Amino acid sequence: MKEGTYLIEVIVLVSDVKIEQLKSIEEHIDELSELLIQVVEVGRSLMQKAEERVKQEGRSLLVLDTREGDPSNHLYTSMGYIRAGRIPNYAKSANGELHATIFYYKQLI
Repeated sequence: MKEGTYLIEVIVLVSDVKIEQLKSIEEHIDELSELLIQVVEVGRSLMQKAEERVKQEGRSLLVLDTREGDPSNHLYTSMGYIRAGRIPNYAKSANGELHATIFYYKQLI
């Protein structure tokens, strides 16, 4: 695995929760990409663990995105993430349909 890139795969059959990639962008910024959440409680626990890991690495800012309208939007705002912007036609569904994505960030330290 390339230095600065973390791959965390969590598959919970009952809740279908998966973190596909925790990727370092800069020394102090990390991005969570493709965080798919079906059950908010499990998602909150996974996010807290990811935040702890990022803090242990000495990072101070976490950046992520999710498809507009997904339940994860509420989870992120309830955990203190700040909406940074919206990009139309960014995320592609399995059926090929394009959706807007919302970017969030959170100061951790």
